[in-house]
Amino acid sequence: MEVNRLDFYIGLSLAVSSSVFIGASFILKKKGLLRLASKGSMRAGQGGYAYLKEWLWWAGLISMGAGEAANFAAYAFAPATLVTPLGALSVLVSAVLSSYFLNERLNVHGKIGCLLCVLGSTVMVIHAPQEEEVVSLSAMAEKLKDPGFIVFAVCVVGSSLVLIFAVAPRFGQKNVLVYILICSVIGSLSVSCVKGLGIGIKELFSGTAVLKEPLFWSLVICLVICVSVQINYLNKALDIYNTSIVTPIYYVFFTTSVMACSAILFKEWLSMTTDGAVGTISGFLTIILGIFLLHAFKDITFTWDSLPLYLRKGPQGFPWGHQPYVALPSHDSQAEDELKLPREGGSKGGWGTHQRAP
Repeated sequence: MEVNRLDFYIGLSLAVSSSVFIGASFILKKKGLLRLASKGSMRAGQGGYAYLKEWLWWAGLISMGAGEAANFAAYAFAPATLVTPLGALSVLVSAVLSSYFLNERLNVHGKIGCLLCVLGSTVMVIHAPQEEEVVSLSAMAEKLKDPGFIVFAVCVVGSSLVLIFAVAPRFGQKNVLVYILICSVIGSLSVSCVKGLGIGIKELFSGTAVLKEPLFWSLVICLVICVSVQINYLNKALDIYNTSIVTPIYYVFFTTSVMACSAILFKEWLSMTTDGAVGTISGFLTIILGIFLLHAFKDITFTWDSLPLYLRKGPQGFPWGHQPYVALPSHDSQAEDELKLPREGGSKGGWGTHQRAP
């Protein structure tokens, strides 16, 4: 039990550090690109490659690589139910650092969203399952033979093929959910492959000859295929739709798919109590709300200083200056008023004087 608990905290530390590295990598890359733009170099969006000579961009790339490596290793120690949702912390890190180093303002909604992400992640860590059943590739092979997972995998592959060949050509350009659903359902299988490979690499360092296992290389091939499909359709979604729309929707669908796959394949939920399961789901929903607040309202200039303006009462005593509802004038009364406007406008200098015929 002590070994399992130690592995859990190692996986938790790797998942958190992964989010920090990945979140910081976006800032470093952006900072490097901005420096190039200030020098007048051709920008990356215009086909330029001057960023390859910028050390800040390379620092961001190295930070991204370190984050992905830590995330990969985290799956070998901690449950996927914990590691995947904690990926939201990279969004939080990126939002906070951008407000300090890129002069991008973080409004009230964004600050509340960051707080909700932290609270949701804390709740998930407290209630996440701490016992990991799969500790070897042989145990992973037994899990993959489970009828429940086989049915799930067939449904994922079948639905993905339908989306790719039947739905995406017709509705991919019109509905953001099409490409994101493809990425999300395929992503659940890629995370399972990463989990299995992480366990295999862990065994490799302990002296087990896992490189001779066909399952190890099967997982590698499956991972390459799944990641290639994910990158392809995620790039399509980002190219067509706004990033502030794609990012939160993709996080919700991808994490939900991974948690469903984890529940079927690893059965981590069976070792959880009722309050633990409720706490994990509540933490996940809290993170979703935080991500939504961070992205949906990021372009709204709403600060604590402007809050009194929204709470101040209007001159008539009605909140926000709204007037009470009154009956709209009828068509006959409107016509009568229009006839009176020229005479009234001539005496008062109102806008009715401009309606006279020449």
